[in-house]
Amino acid sequence: MYSSELIKGTLKTIILKLLSDNDKMYGYEITHKVKELTGGKIQLTEGALYPTLHALEAQGILSTDVVNVGNRIRKYYSVTPNGKKVATEKVNEFSEFLDTMIFLLDLQPKLG
Repeated sequence: MYSSELIKGTLKTIILKLLSDNDKMYGYEITHKVKELTGGKIQLTEGALYPTLHALEAQGILSTDVVNVGNRIRKYYSVTPNGKKVATEKVNEFSEFLDTMIFLLDLQPKLG
């Protein structure tokens, strides 16, 4: 599992990319998908996820849709048209950052 410092610095990028690829998702679904995709190396906590989702919503990057599921209300998050642009920018920025860190730390990319 990676440190919370690393995850905190990449959380917005992770959320935006995941939502861009999956139309709409609810909070638990996001945490479960990230854990599944990373083989448990990244486990998002509710304490980190929901404030980030709410901040992205307040910035107009995400929109929400509230749906009644049985006796519960489920809040689905999706990326707005502006959010799609922001998601692309975040992913590109992170990719360039990785390239810079690989160079700076003189690392050899791992294969497989």
